[in-house]
Amino acid sequence: MRLLIIGTLDGQVGAASQIALSRGAKVNHVETVASGLEFLRSGRGADLVLADVQEDLATLIGSLETERIAIPVVACGIGNDTQAAVRAIKAGAKEYIPLPPDAELIGAVLTAVAEENTDFIHTDERMTEIIKLADQVAPSDASILITGPSGTGKEMMARYLHLKSKRREGPFIAVNCAAIPENLLESELFGHERGAFTGAVARRIGKFEEANGGTLLLDEISEMDPRLQAKLLRALQEREIDRVGSNKPVKVDVRILATSNRNMEDHVTSGGFREDLYFRLNVMNLALPALRERPDDIIALARHFAAKYAEANGVPTRPLGESAQAKLLGYAWPGNVRELENAVHRAVLLATGEEIGPEAILLSGSPLAPGSADAAGAAAASANGADGMVGKTVSEVERELIISTLNHCLGNRTHAANILGISIRTLRNKLKQYNDEGFTVPSPGGADGDQAPA
Repeated sequence: MRLLIIGTLDGQVGAASQIALSRGAKVNHVETVASGLEFLRSGRGADLVLADVQEDLATLIGSLETERIAIPVVACGIGNDTQAAVRAIKAGAKEYIPLPPDAELIGAVLTAVAEENTDFIHTDERMTEIIKLADQVAPSDASILITGPSGTGKEMMARYLHLKSKRREGPFIAVNCAAIPENLLESELFGHERGAFTGAVARRIGKFEEANGGTLLLDEISEMDPRLQAKLLRALQEREIDRVGSNKPVKVDVRILATSNRNMEDHVTSGGFREDLYFRLNVMNLALPALRERPDDIIALARHFAAKYAEANGVPTRPLGESAQAKLLGYAWPGNVRELENAVHRAVLLATGEEIGPEAILLSGSPLAPGSADAAGAAAASANGADGMVGKTVSEVERELIISTLNHCLGNRTHAANILGISIRTLRNKLKQYNDEGFTVPSPGGADGDQAPA
């Protein structure tokens, strides 16, 4: 956990630093927003910024967003200044902490931000074998390609590999190749010099340099533009990068992990991904199975999530009733573990009796597991429902399907694209079109690097 403190905090910075250090954080301190931005651009990095509420938080947070530096900001100030807290939250701060610092409060914030739960809850034999293989290859420096449907825990596996590796004391840096526009991803990866392009207000160290000595995760690598794939291949082969706007190579020492929810061999065959880059990344492949392929894990995971969210929301911990368990087991889980987690979270909030019953498991309009008791009836109902499409154009039906799927996925673009069988880029182009035509598009959501505008 890397903490950057910005501001003088009227002498309270020492106490806040000591508390953070006692909780295992690595602390750096600068006195101004300008110095803080320079620190972050330099590639030294932080997982959390703790900023004095008297500083210009709007400028700080606005600059972080403009320069695509994704770091949460927590404001702090002397005493319970309600107006200061409101201003901080409106500026975009995630939380406000009153000072003098309370050890438990700062500890809770650090834990919430830095939580890296890499414990795989499983009872299924397939997952046991995959984790055993991950333990075997983690200590090496070999590139590893982690594949599997969206929501199966690919980034979690990447963090697990990092923490089991010789580089665990170094940084773990993740970049979502699908969430960043093509024209900005090169700068995000390799950095840029001041004035290299419009908006390059200062030198920016890229993810490769930031991850030096540690691990770089290239999430959804299959969505990377072919032109950039060639530059990435050179960086991996030569172990050096060129910042945008510079002709001076920079040596880097990183271990590369990559993820994809596509069939990469098919993607290579179709010309969408370079074969030489695929072989460079795929020294070892860890293929995570869909949740429907590991049904023994569904109830174990559901119980874990029920306990987790009961504690997080301050509600009684309720067991899963037999009927609720049967409902969970009868569903196909196209969104995999992430969808199960969302469903159980909702159930924890909706449950009112002594146990979580089936009425709290909201899966309305969603697919059933093949062979489940209601699957045949659902299929028949679906066929009869085709009459409702008569009279509509193909584009109208397509729009309704895309928006309905997105609503089902709580706005998560990556998850919806996976269910629809299209690329995240195609989905975003469709959503932009619908926005331009005046249709309501669900806001981005989820935890898959999915916060880019539609």
